[in-house]
Amino acid sequence: AGTMQQHDPEALAVGLLSVSRTLVDGITAGVQARGFADLRPAHGFAFARLAPDGATITQLAEHLDVTRQAAAQLVDELVAKGYVRRGRHPDDARARLITLTSKGWACTRAAEAAMTDAVRPWAAILGEQRLQALQDDLVRIAPHGPLRPTW
Repeated sequence: AGTMQQHDPEALAVGLLSVSRTLVDGITAGVQARGFADLRPAHGFAFARLAPDGATITQLAEHLDVTRQAAAQLVDELVAKGYVRRGRHPDDARARLITLTSKGWACTRAAEAAMTDAVRPWAAILGEQRLQALQDDLVRIAPHGPLRPTW
């Protein structure tokens, strides 16, 4: 009677996938509510890779786990919408560096705010200590991502 409940791998997997989906939906809704209604979650995953200091099409394709052609198509779309620009690559004359425009940066800030809003209720549900423990545990399980869309 005193034995601990054994964990259920399926319940754990379903729970994490559900939370992930809820989070993506919450961020998407928050970004759209802040005036960026012409974006899909896939764009957000692209922004995450472009934000620090840009990326090539090849690097973006690798990050999104799509073909170079699909990544180039996504970039064409984001250029047309004014979120990114293609520029000279500082280290490679043959490559183009894709970077965020000021509109792209504004959208990135909107996504960060939406993320904060999406996660805020979790503290009320779990309490700050358990939430911090969850964060620490998730980082231990998957320290370097990858942060990729599930298409």
